[in-house]
Amino acid sequence: MNTELEAKFRSAAEAATRLTKRPDNETMLQLYALYKQATVGDVSGKRPGGFDFVGQAKYDAWAKLKGVASDAAMRRYIDLVERLKAER
Repeated sequence: MNTELEAKFRSAAEAATRLTKRPDNETMLQLYALYKQATVGDVSGKRPGGFDFVGQAKYDAWAKLKGVASDAAMRRYIDLVERLKAER
């Protein structure tokens, strides 16, 4: 595993919590899904049901990244956070 990439990823994850402007819901789902794919891997378990609309949206966003390598997800996450920081 690339430790320099991991350090940049951790830094980006921390920066994401300190954004001055909250991203829209679609961007928040992208951040969530990329983070989960980078740290956990492919989605597993059952898709939330019933009235758990947030859970369903998160699951679906993560499921779209199935097969994306951890380091690729980290790079995409870092790029997204950098774009969000530039939008301030």
